[in-house]
Amino acid sequence: MNRILHKKRKLSSFQIIILGFSGVILLGTALLMLPVSSSRGEMTPFWEALFTSTSAVCVTGLVIHDTATYWSGFGQAVLLVLIQVGGMGVITIAALFSILSGRKISLMQRSTMQEAISAPKVGGIVRLTGFIIKTALLVECLGAAVLAPVFVRDFGIRGLWMALFHSVSAFCNAGFDLMGTVERFSSLTGYAAQPVVNLAVILLIITGGIGFLTWEDIRTRRWHLSKYRMQSKVILITTAVLILLPALYFYFFEFGHMGAGRRLLASLFQAVTPRTAGFNTADLTQMSEAGLSVIIVLMLIGGSPGSTAGGMKTTTVAVLIAASISTFSRKEDTHLFGRRVDQEVVKNAATILLMYAGLFFAGGLVISIAEGLPMLECLFESASAIGTVGLSLGLTPELGALSRGILILLMFFGRVGGLTLVFAAMSVTHTNVSKLPREKITVG
Repeated sequence: MNRILHKKRKLSSFQIIILGFSGVILLGTALLMLPVSSSRGEMTPFWEALFTSTSAVCVTGLVIHDTATYWSGFGQAVLLVLIQVGGMGVITIAALFSILSGRKISLMQRSTMQEAISAPKVGGIVRLTGFIIKTALLVECLGAAVLAPVFVRDFGIRGLWMALFHSVSAFCNAGFDLMGTVERFSSLTGYAAQPVVNLAVILLIITGGIGFLTWEDIRTRRWHLSKYRMQSKVILITTAVLILLPALYFYFFEFGHMGAGRRLLASLFQAVTPRTAGFNTADLTQMSEAGLSVIIVLMLIGGSPGSTAGGMKTTTVAVLIAASISTFSRKEDTHLFGRRVDQEVVKNAATILLMYAGLFFAGGLVISIAEGLPMLECLFESASAIGTVGLSLGLTPELGALSRGILILLMFFGRVGGLTLVFAAMSVTHTNVSKLPREKITVG
């Protein structure tokens, strides 16, 4: 027996991360199934609770039931906890309890924490985790304080709960909202012309989506941008471009019927929210196919590594663009901000793009065939799921069991990351393997 236990293989960091997310999703499912979680006091069917729990833990925001009207106060509190755990990361929250209890954190636990927050090294990981947790809670409290006056004015004392809920949901890039008491599935469309709500939610989304390591650079190096890590520079520049260009497109081609002020707010909000928050202040069903296509691309790109956001990540796109520029320039290596990018990173970026594109298209295709719906609308829901965004054209509540199952898998894949799943499945490492003969193949 001892020999069997001795031979038992230890779980890798990637497998621990996946099991952690899966465990929290199942626990959330069990809690949401309880009669006390629904406003009617009825038990929620397993598959509906599983879909909602997955959406919350994977900080997506796609829902079958309107959050404000279907779930009770207890159910909404469960969702808020699931969003917080999912946004911060299961491993980060587990590390918090270890730190608070004073227990010594092992090297294996530190390695898992490193993978969970995409840190460059194990050294200082406990200190970094503490900084992440404290900063996140501070930002969420500040966001709630800014939103509270507006929501209390409109909803009375309940506005305090709504301010906290929307602040956490925005910071964690979740997209769950409590506006269904005004109009079901309306998101923040009722506040399209309200600058405080728009700007507060936009800043919370961006803050949560730029990544924890970028926060640390900002904290330690402040305005000395030249001293930032290359990754932080790439994230900040790419994020700025991915906000500015879509905002200009939406301003000139999608929201021309609005007044200047509301038009500016709507353009900026719709440029930020697809990466990967899921709130909306404009009726997406009224947008052109070109506008929806732009949103689909933004949803697939997502946020940044080590953040509360999902998607392929801004760094993936930046690396692939830099690699393309190097190819056009006949350069052997890929360069970013005066640094050479390792070829392994380029290969990983290309793999991630292929995986996301393939699953996004396959998911949309199957949903379209199964439901008999237009392909663009199904691709929109598929991109929203795998990008963990939560924007919807109204299809999700009406989908069948097969289509909902596909969205659950896409949401899970989009949150834990494609390479995490692959590395967790391929536990065997190949070392000292002889290289095969090389032969050229023509591409392009």
